[in-house]
Amino acid sequence: MNILIVSGSQRENSQSAKVAQYLMQQLQPNQHVKHIELCQYQLPFWDGESGSKSSEGSRWPLISQQIKRADALILITPEWGGMASPIMKNFLLMCDSQQTAHKPALLVSVVSGINGAYPIAELRMNAFKNNKLVATPDHLIIRNVDAVLNHAQPVDERDCQLREFIGYCLHMLAQYAEALTVIRAKHHTRPYPKQHEYSYGM
Repeated sequence: MNILIVSGSQRENSQSAKVAQYLMQQLQPNQHVKHIELCQYQLPFWDGESGSKSSEGSRWPLISQQIKRADALILITPEWGGMASPIMKNFLLMCDSQQTAHKPALLVSVVSGINGAYPIAELRMNAFKNNKLVATPDHLIIRNVDAVLNHAQPVDERDCQLREFIGYCLHMLAQYAEALTVIRAKHHTRPYPKQHEYSYGM
């Protein structure tokens, strides 16, 4: 199973990347994991035209191949002004349903304080209409992120409970990935008549 983790902070050495590294360590040995830190790729601002994705200097073709190989995604965004980060939203706009449709996505919000719910709500509401990713029912909100997931062992009860819930979410993500593999296979072998006419959501 291939799992792609995408961290969407626009800052280097971010807490989002720290969370991504922790999640990578918790995944099973038989799960092949890749981590894309979007701030490292200098992606173009998508203008609605497919050609802009492969403009000079764009590394989107490399990212696109990793998305295509993935069976599941983990999307990590910091909370900026109550929203998901601009770079994460740009990434999701660039995703093509041919690469992402009917693949599960675990949503993760990272915040230095006690909020963090708004980015999850925003992504669930309007981030998946055309790329057709399937957000899993459970999500993660990593509150007070500076104080958790910093050491090999939890430092307090909250850190311990968070790690246990992360384990559950990763377990369920793997199960959704396995189940949706069947859906994707049928999508190709038993397509709906005029299926190409419904490549965009309503």
